[in-house]
Amino acid sequence: MKQNIFQAPEGRHGARSSAKVVQTQATAARLREYTRQYCNRDNRIASASYFGTFAVYFSSLYVAIAFREYDLVMLLAGVAHAFASVRLYVLQHDTGHGSLFETRKQNQWAGVCLSPFTLAPFEVMRQNHNLHHAGTGNLDDRDTGEIYTMTLREWQDAPFMIRLRYRLYRNPLILIPLGGLFTYFIRYRWPKNTRRFGVHQVLIHNALIIVWISLLYALSGLSGLAIYFGFAFLGGMIGVFLVYLQHNFEDTYWDRGDDYVGTLAALQGASTLDFGHWFDVCVANITCHDLHHFNTNIPSYRLRQARHNLPEEFTIRRIGLVEALRSLRLKLWDEERRCLVPYPSNNRGNKLNPHQSGSRTAS
Repeated sequence: MKQNIFQAPEGRHGARSSAKVVQTQATAARLREYTRQYCNRDNRIASASYFGTFAVYFSSLYVAIAFREYDLVMLLAGVAHAFASVRLYVLQHDTGHGSLFETRKQNQWAGVCLSPFTLAPFEVMRQNHNLHHAGTGNLDDRDTGEIYTMTLREWQDAPFMIRLRYRLYRNPLILIPLGGLFTYFIRYRWPKNTRRFGVHQVLIHNALIIVWISLLYALSGLSGLAIYFGFAFLGGMIGVFLVYLQHNFEDTYWDRGDDYVGTLAALQGASTLDFGHWFDVCVANITCHDLHHFNTNIPSYRLRQARHNLPEEFTIRRIGLVEALRSLRLKLWDEERRCLVPYPSNNRGNKLNPHQSGSRTAS
């Protein structure tokens, strides 16, 4: 009989079934044993992925700029460049976990060399991302997450201006384009925790970006820079869209205090996106995000195989494109029903009774 390792135990705070928690942990132990076989790193595969992605990144940018008078060619090459940018970011993410190449030093140098092209300073990104893994799904530690989520009760108690700011923040027409622009072009110039994890590294990173942009300008002029920034912006939007979908879906995981279970946060609180084989290739299998959160030692080039070969006792919650787009309507975590819900229909500031708190009617 299949066991759904992605389902949290029944009950409210302080009322978890200890037997079900133990059962979940036992199932997770078997899953961890299974995933160990996919943790071996191979420098040949890693190098092919690393340098092959760089080849697509530079060649697609060259084609987009060189053939800018041909709109269709520029568009196709530019989209390829945007996805190559996302893929480079995922590879840098792998190096931050030490899971791409075989040694720590190889991963560190590979991550630093990626920085000017991903626009993300390696060391600070690595440290902040580790904090994200440690706090995923923890309502008491939401500052470590990429996208902030209010609970339904917090929404009910919030004044008008906080609700308005949250509505604007969570609006996908604002969150995805402005989020991509802000994160990659502005925030990463001085990321959160820079003073804590490495000011000099961020300054060097920014200097390298200036060198890269100056070289691009010298070779291609203002029109070349415009094309580069335009498709880098597209890559940033794809990145934010993926980050959103990786943890924001109806039956994700949030909890607090003693009821928080890290294993469930890794498995149930992260998604498996099923957008097809070629999409997985384009984003270096970051779509298998639940397995990645469960075992960060699995290299990106083995994640898809690990997901495909899962034993039958484990069930995976796959999210297709249609469901992923629908999840953009889900804004608040309902602690009673334990799911993400849209804004309640009663949004005038009145307190909802317990029967209304689970309403999924969008306002």
